[in-house]
Amino acid sequence: MSVEIPQSMDDVVMQVAQRKLHGEQVTEDEVIHGAVRDILQALFDEALEGHYDDVKWSGERLLVTDFMGKKVGEVSPQGASFVADFRENADALILRLEEETTKLVGGR
Repeated sequence: MSVEIPQSMDDVVMQVAQRKLHGEQVTEDEVIHGAVRDILQALFDEALEGHYDDVKWSGERLLVTDFMGKKVGEVSPQGASFVADFRENADALILRLEEETTKLVGGR
């Protein structure tokens, strides 16, 4: 996974500070929101050995589509939101995203 994708709250705080230094106004929640999608996308890219599936937001869920645009699966937060899940325990969330990736990739 890319070192540019925050994987902990420390990483989030650092990225917010770096982006503010460059004049960008961004909140921790916005960084986390982007990071969760980017983490799942990176996991799919790794599992499929290339970028074949796309991960995008659909409300509070993450929708996974294949290269033809067909829905492959959907991942929902355990708590109220992925932002809340990340704040509560980023490592546990990443592990769950890894497990969901394995299920969705292995089920084809």
